Parts: sequence; structure tokens; C-alpha cells
Amino acid sequence: MTLTILIPAAGTASRMRGGDKLLEEVGGEPMLRRQARLARLVCAAVIVTLRPEDSMRHKALEALDITALPVPDAAEGMAASIRAGASAAQGAVMILPGDMPELTAADLRAVIDAFDQDRSAICRGTAADGTPGHPVILPADLRAELLALRGDEGARKLLQRHKARVRLIALPDQHAITDLDTPEAWAIWRAHNR
Repeated sequence: MTLTILIPAAGTASRMRGGDKLLEEVGGEPMLRRQARLARLVCAAVIVTLRPEDSMRHKALEALDITALPVPDAAEGMAASIRAGASAAQGAVMILPGDMPELTAADLRAVIDAFDQDRSAICRGTAADGTPGHPVILPADLRAELLALRGDEGARKLLQRHKARVRLIALPDQHAITDLDTPEAWAIWRAHNR
């Protein structure tokens, strides 16, 4: 099976009001580096999309065996990152957000294992209660639709269009839905994860 993990990291993190959520420390390393390192533990091909001018995020990825892919049209939104990553990817694409600190390598492996059982399925991680989240694996036959995405919605409409193909994989606790987009969310998460 050919799989590429895509970490879309070309956004501006505007809700952080001057901070950068992907450079926040988790377990002694920047969040973005942590996600890329975990991805690399379970997959040989990892692409991280970045704004060309974002030297701090580039630096956070130094010495990792991943592909840092510049996205010149990143200002368009999430779709620009997904298009760039899907264009460079081989086979199926796992979309792994860079701001989800509770995801583990075991979680990524569980979604990959489910996909290995049915490579036509869209495999999507959920919280333990079934709430859909990330990561999401999109089979290779959906590449044209990934390349046609526009705006800042990511792949939501694609998932809706193909909902009959979605296979939900329950991950522990809130791993699949804990994403931290604001300073307040980071503060609350840190208070509960000391």
C-alpha cells in the first residue's frame, strides 16, 4: 500500500493572536515537529505544507526525514495546502492536522490498519464517543477531488459527498477531536495535562 501523510501547516494561526500554535511546546518539542515525528514513525512518506516565508516552522522541522513543501498560494486557506500535498503525494493521503496534541503514533496506526483492511474506504478517526475527527485517510481514487478543493473548508464537502464510504475508527478519549486554536484552548489543555 502506498500512503502519504499530509500535515497542512501553511495557515497563519490567526486565532492565536500573534502566537503560533504549531510552535507551542508539547512534550519538550514544537507541536509541528511532534506531529511530523509521529507521522514518520508510522509512514515513510510525510509531507508538511508550509508558507514559503515561514522560517520558524521550517526550522522546527530540521533534521526530520520529511518533505517540507512550500505553498505559495497559502493565503487562500486550507484547500491550498491540501491541493499542494495531494499533488505531491503517492497513493492514498492521510490528512493529519498539526494542532492535535493528543494524537499518538498508535492512533495513526489504528486508522492505517483499518484502511489496510479496505482501501476503498475513507477511514476517519473519532473520539471514544463516536464524534468524527482526525486523522482521515482518503483513498487514491479521490485525488482529483482533492486537487479541485478551494477555500478554507478543507475536505468537509468531499467527506459529505462520499459519506457512504466513510468508516469510523474509534480512538481513545478525545484524541481525534482535541485541536488547539486559541491561547485559551492551549491554557486549558495545559492545565489538564501536567
